[in-house]
Amino acid sequence: VQLQASGGGLVQPGGSLRLSCTASRSLLDFAAVGWFRQAPGERREWLSRIRSSDDFATYSYSAEGRFTISRDKAENMVYLQMNGLKPEDTAVYYCAVSIIDYGLGVSPDEYDYWGQGTQVTVSS
Repeated sequence: VQLQASGGGLVQPGGSLRLSCTASRSLLDFAAVGWFRQAPGERREWLSRIRSSDDFATYSYSAEGRFTISRDKAENMVYLQMNGLKPEDTAVYYCAVSIIDYGLGVSPDEYDYWGQGTQVTVSS
C-alpha cells in the first residue's frame, strides 16, 4: 500500500492550508485514516483521525477548533483543512492508515502504512 500526502507549503501566520492524502487502494479498506506531524527534534504528534465505518472524527487538543478532517469517497481522498496556522504548526505532516480500529488511534504504533510526509512551514 502506498500513501501520498500533499498540499504542504509556506504560509503566513493566520493562513490556511488543505492537506490531501490518497492511497494506491481504497482508503475505505482501512479502519481509519490519521494525520500526524513531526517537527525537528520532536516526537511524532497525532492530530486527527477519521473512522471509515462512519466517518467519526477525533482531534487532538492542538488541532481541535482549527483543523478539520474530511473524506471524499469518490476521489479516494482524506483531507486535513488547517486554519489559523501558527509558527508552531511548522512540521512535516503525515497521513497514515490502520487496518484495525483500535478505538483511539492516537499512537503511531496503531497505524500500519504511512505516507512520505509533506512540509508545512508557517512563517512571515
